[in-house]
Amino acid sequence: MNRSSIFVGLVLVALLSAIGCKPEGAGTAIPAAQPAYRGAGPLQVTCTTGMVADLVRNIAGPRAEIKQLMGAGVDPHLYKSSPGDIAALSSADVVFYSGLHLEGKMTDLFTQLATTKPVIAVAEKIDEAKLLHDGGTHDPHVWFDVALWKQAGEQVLAALVKFDPAEAANYQARAQQYFTQLDELDQFCREQLAQIPADQRVMVTAHDAFRYFGKAYGIEVRGIQGVSTESEAGVKGINELVDFLVQRKIKAIFVETSVSEENVKSLLEGCRAQNHTVTIGGQLYSDAMGEPGTPAGTYDGMIRHNVTTIVHALK
Repeated sequence: MNRSSIFVGLVLVALLSAIGCKPEGAGTAIPAAQPAYRGAGPLQVTCTTGMVADLVRNIAGPRAEIKQLMGAGVDPHLYKSSPGDIAALSSADVVFYSGLHLEGKMTDLFTQLATTKPVIAVAEKIDEAKLLHDGGTHDPHVWFDVALWKQAGEQVLAALVKFDPAEAANYQARAQQYFTQLDELDQFCREQLAQIPADQRVMVTAHDAFRYFGKAYGIEVRGIQGVSTESEAGVKGINELVDFLVQRKIKAIFVETSVSEENVKSLLEGCRAQNHTVTIGGQLYSDAMGEPGTPAGTYDGMIRHNVTTIVHALK
């Protein structure tokens, strides 16, 4: 066994042992005793989802070397950390994750890590009044309201400035430039989606990830599964959604890159049984962005792809 394998194993055992003794709860702020960054080289930053990594990348710029745990097509609701992930988190100077229980299976790990380094849940300082509820928890899919995701960016900026104050001016300059880009993206969404006639502004997807999108941009949204893909789609719920599609004469529904298409196929079959033809209007990015190097491999490109796909299918 080489040294790197031994290190990963020791880190895994130590962290998991400590986590087992910790109460639940998210360590979402920089610990008071955490000193400011003293290193000479780039910050070592580990992020969970592509959306979080893209946000940090735009604000930190070349000051940070970023490791992203969850790639294209990965469902964060169901994601379980590997020994390699734990090593990446352990060796990071700063950790950023989305929060609001999006990465629910990693919560205890974040709690433990926050005792030794900055661990930031970027969505958990968003204005409480603007968050949507799902039973006793918040809906975590805040990035689909671009204005809310800008608030998440403000948390990234605040955390970086606090931890690495020597670079504060550079962080602030890049953040303001990126926030302007987000304002333009928000306006793009409004202008494009306004082309859809009011009675056709209905989108049905594999799971209920687009509630913030619907609220922000005036689209009625329905999901086969709930806010989390851990929830199961029951026969009753699918039949009710089939009746909804038939009654409203909806012609297109959407699949998602990070969610199985099986339930969507059940909807199509149910509608055919009632002599109503529904097609798949396209594939949307919901809980994961596209492959690196593709247009949808950035947050801006992901949102533009979704909006263009939705408008084309529903207009």
